[in-house]
Amino acid sequence: MKKGFTLLELLIVVAIIAILSVIIIFVLNPAETLRKARDSQRMSDLNTLKTALGLYLTATSSPKLDAAAADCLTNNSGTANASAQIYYSAEIANPTCAAAPGSPGADAVSGAAFPSDFCKTIGTTGAAAADGTGWTPVGLSNLIGGSPISNLPLDPTNTIGTATAPTSTDLVYRYTCQNKATGGKPSYVFEIDAQLESDEFTSIDNKRAKDGGDNSSYYEVGNSLKLLPTGATF
Repeated sequence: MKKGFTLLELLIVVAIIAILSVIIIFVLNPAETLRKARDSQRMSDLNTLKTALGLYLTATSSPKLDAAAADCLTNNSGTANASAQIYYSAEIANPTCAAAPGSPGADAVSGAAFPSDFCKTIGTTGAAAADGTGWTPVGLSNLIGGSPISNLPLDPTNTIGTATAPTSTDLVYRYTCQNKATGGKPSYVFEIDAQLESDEFTSIDNKRAKDGGDNSSYYEVGNSLKLLPTGATF
């Protein structure tokens, strides 16, 4: 006599499997898992870049944190730079962003400010170059022994919603710097910011509020965390 499952038993098994699948998907939340993975990459990228810039500063007798562009908050004479810029990792066609991000933080020299036409990005290619032409304008490849990193890291998403008004929601890296400074302000310092997107790192364990910086809208690293503005319009 042959034995087998009845139709009812098969339906019950299928229903149990479906319920378990829904529970697993709900618990694991694959979309959140991907967001968390991208955020982990962002934090790793920024700390890798911070280390590379630190090596550059210690290995260079005359450092220049803005290559030949002279776009730091200060020039090498220590005075405020009227053409100060925020650099972005996004490879967008329009390299000009017209939006007022507010004044830099407390570590910038007195009078230093970003102009209303402040955004500096790389064109459609070349953002990852480590020779001073990339989105972080530091000639890492000019070091004796070569660059400590082969390419500049780019945000895993790396997009700006509109090229004329970047905001805190844009998933790109941001960089600014200060060369020689006066009045007790720090010289040869930089700040790199990123936006995080996962619930894990923006709510449950809010890394943006625990990074030691002055802006809870961004994850901040650098040897000064008071250069970029404290607002969210950049």
